[in-house]
Amino acid sequence: MSDEKTAYLPIEDYGAIGNLRTAALVGRNGSIDWCCLPRFDRGSVFGGLLDHRRGGHFRIAPPGAPRGDQEYLENTNVLETRFRAGGATVVVSDWMPLRGSLKGRGHSEAEPMVSRWLRVEGGAAEVEVEWAPRLDYARAPTELAREGAAWVATNREGHRLDLMGLQPEDEVAVETDAFGPVLRFRLRLEPGEERFLTSRWGDEGEQGRHPEACRTTLDETCEAWREWAGINGAHDWAGEHAGLIARSKLALKLLTFSESGAIAAAATTSLPEDIGGVRNWDYRYSWIRDASLTAQALLAIGHPEEASDFVHWAERVSELRAEEGERFRLMYGLDGELDLEEAELDHLEGYRGSSPVRVGNAAADQRQLDIYGELLGSAAELVRMGEDLSESLSTFLTEVADEACSRWHEPDDGIWEIRDARAHYTYSKVMVWMALDRALWLAERGQIEGDAERWRETRKIVRKEILDRGLDSNTDAFSMTFGDAELDAANLLLPIYGFLEPEDPRLQATIDRTLEELTEEGLVYRYRIDDGLPGEEGAFVLCSFWLVDALALSGRTEEARKLFDRLAKRVNHVGLFSEQIDPRTGAFLGNFPQAFSHIGLINSVTYLVVTAGGDVPGPTPLGFRGAGKGPEES
Repeated sequence: MSDEKTAYLPIEDYGAIGNLRTAALVGRNGSIDWCCLPRFDRGSVFGGLLDHRRGGHFRIAPPGAPRGDQEYLENTNVLETRFRAGGATVVVSDWMPLRGSLKGRGHSEAEPMVSRWLRVEGGAAEVEVEWAPRLDYARAPTELAREGAAWVATNREGHRLDLMGLQPEDEVAVETDAFGPVLRFRLRLEPGEERFLTSRWGDEGEQGRHPEACRTTLDETCEAWREWAGINGAHDWAGEHAGLIARSKLALKLLTFSESGAIAAAATTSLPEDIGGVRNWDYRYSWIRDASLTAQALLAIGHPEEASDFVHWAERVSELRAEEGERFRLMYGLDGELDLEEAELDHLEGYRGSSPVRVGNAAADQRQLDIYGELLGSAAELVRMGEDLSESLSTFLTEVADEACSRWHEPDDGIWEIRDARAHYTYSKVMVWMALDRALWLAERGQIEGDAERWRETRKIVRKEILDRGLDSNTDAFSMTFGDAELDAANLLLPIYGFLEPEDPRLQATIDRTLEELTEEGLVYRYRIDDGLPGEEGAFVLCSFWLVDALALSGRTEEARKLFDRLAKRVNHVGLFSEQIDPRTGAFLGNFPQAFSHIGLINSVTYLVVTAGGDVPGPTPLGFRGAGKGPEES
């Protein structure tokens, strides 16, 4: 393990770019330290984020310059980094080329490449370029060679990455140390001069060789993002939080895999929940839970295509599992892959020495009963937006409801994927209740057909079981598992899903205990139990927003607003969140950018707007009376 912790930027010092197939992280020091090509879940070509010596990077910055200032071009995922260099300013714009419509699945086109445009303002300046690709997580040696106008990185597996945009007069040096080759050169740019550099996966392409071609891809990319995101007041409904909404929905869209409609939970693997610890997981796959919540959040602010694509994707990939006797699975690869075997990359030291570095995720084989509620909840939201369900989707959702009836009594691994003995998690049972509640709602509207009487009777039984066994007898607050007294922040969702009215004393007791026992510096931990892993974790950003929502629904609006204002100030310099935050230092922890966190922000803004008497683009958020609930229970 390296002791050179200062060699790693804080997680919060990165911005993200992407093309709806993959993403890259660009640091304020001008270095791309994470990029997997050609997809989110393929091997990294720049992985310095997980090992600053072995992992590889692509850095552009003035010599010795401090960290630059970063911002996104308005309503895009094109990132600009500006460095002060004496009397000049060096500007580096980064994007992954994208064209076409981003609405719905499969209407955009993208090349597997990163484009970088550098220029100077106000005076001449020198710029250093380092290109140190390490293909396939640096598992095998990467070699560099010149081929015509391009420099080419290859490995013995046949992978290839090109660097284009160098000029014949550039004095290029290739140095090789114990960790691999590094291409370096220095440019002197006069005011008005510019240079485009591109790094492209696969066969050599024409893009990037000519400045006009790169400028065209930049224009196309900006146009595609802006056409999807909307401009000129599209987010005015959010008031002072319009900028946060715009960035959060762009972050969520960035994690969408356009080819299938799947949505990745995050862009990275193995960023630690505990610096130096072992809580390092691969989040580059599509969880039914995460993706359904992402789709619902986008639906709530006027983007129904993503929700529709996701529900249909879940229907398609479930067929892949049916032949193996387990139709519903909690996560899949981005094309519905089932084999997500977890492996450790022992040759990488991990972010700031946090090992192991993992690829794949063993949680894929867990049992999580909450997926039934998420699938039927997503479908109900689509119908609330006016979409009629197809015959095949209706059949699929009927099977989801039937399986929820058959398996509700089983223990599971819970929403937090605790790698310990299975238990009867209160939240999991509530989500089964929700599945049946939404199935009845859909059946009432003629959207699905099935044994409604069975659904109604099972819903009643599950509800009674939760109220009999899911409450701590001493405090009357909802517990993590049946029969215990431990808290679970997931239970803050009970009023949102309509399990009880928000003012119910049992929900208020749950909120108050969460404030007292799980909250620190305005941030909420998932739980405080011993989960069988060494070390600690940070506070969970999504859970913190759930507390805002529960307070808002309860009429405790002043508390909700104050908590939200504290949370909103914790976004990084370009408006992004990681999965977790250290409440004491404010440092980001966990994978980044994290869909869960931005879902939370979007939903909290909608709750605050509605409780203040305002309107939101989508349907009334869940939890308000009549919002998507099934027939009342007797």
